[in-house]
Amino acid sequence: MNLGAFSISLAVKDIQKSQEFYEKLGFTALGGNIDQKWLILKNGDAIIGLFQGMFDKNIITFNPGWNQNAQTVDPFDDVRAIEAHLKNAGIELTSKEIESVAGPAHITLTDPDGNNILIDQHR
Repeated sequence: MNLGAFSISLAVKDIQKSQEFYEKLGFTALGGNIDQKWLILKNGDAIIGLFQGMFDKNIITFNPGWNQNAQTVDPFDDVRAIEAHLKNAGIELTSKEIESVAGPAHITLTDPDGNNILIDQHR
């Protein structure tokens, strides 16, 4: 099972201060919209998302169908197949079951230590 591109989504208090901080660590903008209070930054293969006011805790994020440059890859493991695999493995999801048969969708789960995980397919 390939979960796709990996990033960490950070719940930040001041997106401009966070952007300045991570740019000093060598990160550069990959996408997002600071006016909407979200940015995606990259340093090598490391990707972080900065999100102000969108969620309470940091989230581990995977994007099936994307590589670390947010470019599409084929073939890829569809999030519905990942959902079925996780359910068969006995992992409880915190999101409702995906109803669509194709296209963008997501699932959420929590690891044993309370870390939130988002598997977010955009295509």
